[in-house]
Formats: sequence, structure tokens, C-alpha cells
Amino acid sequence: MKILMLETMTYGDDISLEQFNRLGEVVTYSLSSYEEAVARMKEHNPDVVIINKTNMNAECMAAAPNLKMVAEAATGYNNIDTEYAKAHGIRVANVAGYSTQSVIQHTFALAFYLIEKMRYYDDFVKSGEYAEWPCFSHFANVFHELAGKTWGIVGLGNIGRGVAKIAADFGCNVIYYSASGHSYDVPYERYELDEFLKKSDIVSIHAPLNKYTENLFNYETLKKMKSGAVLLNLGRGPIVNDADLVKALNEGVIAAAGLDVITTEPVAKDNPLLTIKDSNKLIVTPHVAWATYEARTRLMDEIYLNIKAFMAGEERNVIV
Repeated sequence: MKILMLETMTYGDDISLEQFNRLGEVVTYSLSSYEEAVARMKEHNPDVVIINKTNMNAECMAAAPNLKMVAEAATGYNNIDTEYAKAHGIRVANVAGYSTQSVIQHTFALAFYLIEKMRYYDDFVKSGEYAEWPCFSHFANVFHELAGKTWGIVGLGNIGRGVAKIAADFGCNVIYYSASGHSYDVPYERYELDEFLKKSDIVSIHAPLNKYTENLFNYETLKKMKSGAVLLNLGRGPIVNDADLVKALNEGVIAAAGLDVITTEPVAKDNPLLTIKDSNKLIVTPHVAWATYEARTRLMDEIYLNIKAFMAGEERNVIV
């Protein structure tokens, strides 16, 4: 059994891959462009290829006649031509749920950074202003308790429900919007978009990207939010229109935004988000919400078990 890993950088050099050596010969590359991926598939002709973002289309799979399995190092698998895989008897398996707790944690990290005005107060101390301040406390940049606020959630899957539970524990009134119009058996009220935006003090996005959610948060949508509202996107970048968000933040349409995903990743050098230097208003992290050490370890453990199950003739996390 030969296993080819085309982009180990996407799960980190600090994560052990030793267990895969028990399955057979392992060949690794830190990153692979599409052209490099095709060439490496042809050169190594693996039985199993492990990918994350690589476009595993018909050309790429056909380059390795021995290919028997594509192991996706993610939940989404729209980078794989599943029709070709099915037609050629190639197993496709993914990993789900490995980063749920990590993304929930990061949601509140972004939220508290903005809501509690952390950048402002840290700068106040480190600038030396606090040393000259006549009072023991300084609260000029007003902040509020979560208790009693309305936390609106877009995308009520496992992550969204986890965020909802914690927000409720903080005393928030939790509501949700379903872009597909689906209602869930949950103790939270569902609202249509306009009313949802009107009511929410915090909006956190945990939805997938599809025809219902793409460009959902554009300038017209943002104008329907409260002027003191905070927007958090931990779903998919194109759900929020980057340029429209910048316009809304600069005009004071909403108070602040925290993003872990953006339209193009890595960020384009001309992305207007980069023009906002004020971290009190906008904080952006590089698609890292999922990437705690524990989540990345869990991811690779799950991939190992998927391949091991395939070798034993068993089905595990099978897409095709």
C-alpha cells in the first residue's frame, strides 16, 4: 500500500504522521500546486491519496492507475470529482465533527475581543496612559454584558447549536435564521431574515456556502442590522461580501466584525478588508478557528482510521 500526502502543511508539522507508516509506504509533500499534484500522482501512482484543498478531478485521479482511495482531510469534498471516483471504483472518505469544539471556542474568542473592547484596554495600559491615570479603573470605551442581549445564529448545525447553548448560558436570548427555510426542533425561535437582523445584537454565521447563503450579508443586508451589532463569520467567506462589510464598518452601519473566513484565502493583497487597521472595529484571523492542536490531531487520527477500515474491507465515513 502506497500513500501519497500532497499537502501536509494544511494540518501542520507538529502533528505526528507516524501511524500512517503502519499502513504502508508514505510519501509526503508540504504543498502541491495543481500541476505538481498531477505530476506527483503520475510519479508515485499511489493506492491512497490524502488531500485537503487539492483539486482531485478526473485528470488528477487518472494520472494514478493504481488509485483506490481519496482520503479528504476535511468535511467538505467539493474539490473531488465524486462522479469520476464512483465510475472508477475509487473510495472517497471524509472527516466530520473533528473541529466542532475548536470553532465554538474561536467564535467566543472573537466575540469577547470585540464586545469587551480588549484592544482598546490593552493599548491603554501598554501605552503608559494607565500609569498616568488618576483612578484605579478606566472604562471610557463602554462595553456591555451579554446577559439580556440577543444572539442570532445563521446555520444551526452542530457548531451553531454549540454556540447557541453557550450563548444561552451567558443569559442571551438566542434566535436563528435558516437560509433554506428549514425549522429545527430546538428551544430557539426562528425568524425571517429582516426581523432576525433587526432583533440581533450579535450575529454569528456557521452556515455552509450554497445558493441560499452566498453573498447573504451584503450592504443592503448589513443596513438592516442594529448600529451597535457585532457580526461574526465562522462559516464560509463568500457568505459575507468583503467590500460591502468594509463600507458598512467605515460608515458605522454596524459596530464591529470578527472574521475567520474571507472570500479568497489566503487574502488577496487588494482585499478592502486590509484597509481597516482598527482592531476595535475589525479582527480577522486566517481560517484558524478549526485548527487547535487537538482538532488537527483528531483529524489525522480519523483519516488513519478511514484508510485502515478501507484496507480491511469496511466502510467508514464513506462518500463514494
